[in-house]
Amino acid sequence: MVASVMRPSAPERRLKALTPEAAASYRRDGVLFPIRVVSEAQALELRRHLESHEARTGGPIAGSMRHKSHLLFTWLWDLVHAPTLLDAVEDVLGPNLLCWSTNFFIKEAGDGKFVSWHQDSTYWGLSEPDVVTAWVALSPATVENGAMRMIPGSHGEQVKHRDTYSKDNLLTRGQEIEVDVDESRAVSVVLRPGEMSLHHVRIVHGSEPNRSDDRRIGLAIRYVPTYVRQLVARETATLVRGVDEYRNFDPETGPEFDLSPQALAQHKAITERQAQILYAGTKTKSFDKVVPG
Repeated sequence: MVASVMRPSAPERRLKALTPEAAASYRRDGVLFPIRVVSEAQALELRRHLESHEARTGGPIAGSMRHKSHLLFTWLWDLVHAPTLLDAVEDVLGPNLLCWSTNFFIKEAGDGKFVSWHQDSTYWGLSEPDVVTAWVALSPATVENGAMRMIPGSHGEQVKHRDTYSKDNLLTRGQEIEVDVDESRAVSVVLRPGEMSLHHVRIVHGSEPNRSDDRRIGLAIRYVPTYVRQLVARETATLVRGVDEYRNFDPETGPEFDLSPQALAQHKAITERQAQILYAGTKTKSFDKVVPG
């Protein structure tokens, strides 16, 4: 429901990044874009960091490394704390913010991978739908390369999903909604490098395969207010702004340097812990695909 996005005191706050019209558009539609976070040059530098790591390891970033990656790399830790990004998120969720997770969404050129129509909130086990995804483009996101498609205004209620475990579906369970989607209402979230979109945890969305000759690279950063909690079991999150008076999540620490021993150990423990929470009772036991959507 739209009302859950902002607490009653929210209209009294002075907006930091969004215009009143943009904030109202987000509340109405459940999606807002484009929002400039960093320059194109800075976004390309972030892409170079990623692809340098991939060159050293001999292939695309894979498995649990794609999940909670801000705990491994200093350049992603800095990004999830970027003031320009957090100002926009604060305008939606309020001043006390946790980064619950990060996930790389990468579609290789011509590889046929897609994301089915779904709602992010289906299996996350969070107490309230006060969750915003900031999807930051590190390469252009275009219709040709499989930009996200959103159904504006579809974020009101949770609907039933079925699990397909399709090998070409980037979602871990291959989940898809069980109701018909009016695709004529869909909007494509076209972004330049360094721009982001914000979308509500319940908005119906998906994306088509990459039919271009270049990769489509995005980082999905999931933010929650500090009052949100995990209902299944206690897990961890990163305080990125304000104060945490609720202590519903154990705190995370940033890497001293990229892939430091401390960072690798923390990341392994945290991702194994979260996989057990998110995939309890399923055949999936790790982040073997992309995202716990």
